[in-house]
Amino acid sequence: MKKLFYYNWQKRQEWFEWAFELPEEDLLLNRTGGVGNILETLLHIVVVEIGWLKDLKGELFDDDLTGYITLEKVKHLNDQYHHEIKDYIESWTTDREDLRIDIEGETFTEGEVLNHIIVHEIHHSGQLSIWSRALGKKPVRANYIHRGLGV
Repeated sequence: MKKLFYYNWQKRQEWFEWAFELPEEDLLLNRTGGVGNILETLLHIVVVEIGWLKDLKGELFDDDLTGYITLEKVKHLNDQYHHEIKDYIESWTTDREDLRIDIEGETFTEGEVLNHIIVHEIHHSGQLSIWSRALGKKPVRANYIHRGLGV
């Protein structure tokens, strides 16, 4: 599971690099699918990861997102929480897979939440790939192979 987080983080950095090359109008154009546009989709990926990890840690996340209106601010939010999230993932062990946790009145297992975070990002990465091709751009490479992550 940890390696899939590393995979997502690598791809996310590549999506940020890709997005910084776009004109602002392409970044903000509302699109079919996803959560609206490319900027909002990247913000959504970041916020979902932060929010779920904060929930697992029993902490609150201030999810007032009104100020995140530029790619620079979204990237800063990502970078601001990355070390905290990475520390959590690196300290996680499989004996916590079935540990039950209550979040907002629902019960989940830690493994279920972590797998959801992984799949959620992969899903939105696919949407970004479709939008990339629609813009005539090469999407971020989806392959797990040759990323230096091993098995």
